[in-house]
Amino acid sequence: MKKIAWITDTAAQLDDAFIQRHNVYVLPLSVVFDDGSYRESIDLTQGEFYDKLRAAKVSPKTSQPAIGEMMALYEKLQAEGYDFAVALHLSSGLSGTFDSAQSAAEMADFKVYPVDSKIGSFPMGKMIEIGNELFAAGKEPEEVVETINQLTTKSHLSFIPSSLNQLHKSGRVSGTQAFLSNILNIKVVITFVDGVTTMKEKVRSNKRAKESVNSALRADMETGMVPEVAVIHCNNEAGAEAWKNELMKEFSGLKVDVIPLSVCVGVHAGEGTTGLSWVSY
Repeated sequence: MKKIAWITDTAAQLDDAFIQRHNVYVLPLSVVFDDGSYRESIDLTQGEFYDKLRAAKVSPKTSQPAIGEMMALYEKLQAEGYDFAVALHLSSGLSGTFDSAQSAAEMADFKVYPVDSKIGSFPMGKMIEIGNELFAAGKEPEEVVETINQLTTKSHLSFIPSSLNQLHKSGRVSGTQAFLSNILNIKVVITFVDGVTTMKEKVRSNKRAKESVNSALRADMETGMVPEVAVIHCNNEAGAEAWKNELMKEFSGLKVDVIPLSVCVGVHAGEGTTGLSWVSY
């Protein structure tokens, strides 16, 4: 059996047990504050990031791993006897990481299959999990990549910012929109469409926003199989746990995980954000 490595980035928010079990190498995305650049999960914890975000006078920026960092990893994997790697990265609609991986793969002597997840967070881990199952069944890398590309069209991620303040600071909405949203308690539902985040809906109250996302989940459950859902959040575990409990009451037998979103999402969505993500089959 060939020796296979998986490469991804911190947008996937994989835990240590998953990384060890599936032989994953994680390249960190970075957040750039006025006082310097911080690599996610290495230089900065989730808690430290939100402490700095609250105190920041200017909204931080995000940056992708450098091509040189990718090349160094590819060379390391080759030296360790890997036959090839699959590099699954954050949607190219949000980051240049996938494009950099393609360029690095073309320059490397080591065989790398770059894949655009067209999303972030929970579905990225599911793609790796399913891909490893296919490799264990004897599938060729081209077949595995094709299956993962099909999964990108069946992956869903929607989130609800607690307010539009951070979206305003990061330049995604106007000051007037943020002000009116806070005054009128307007919540927006943001979802991935063809790899790009899109403002899907504006409703009054967080309850209605959650119901909009729950409705999309129900629709996928009616047309396919959704065995697992992740409640995602930006430093709002209490809100995520409450949503999890609501889902478990409605859907008996549904596996529901609670996982944090990458701090690079927090830069734009802001603290308090919650959402749902799943893959339908």
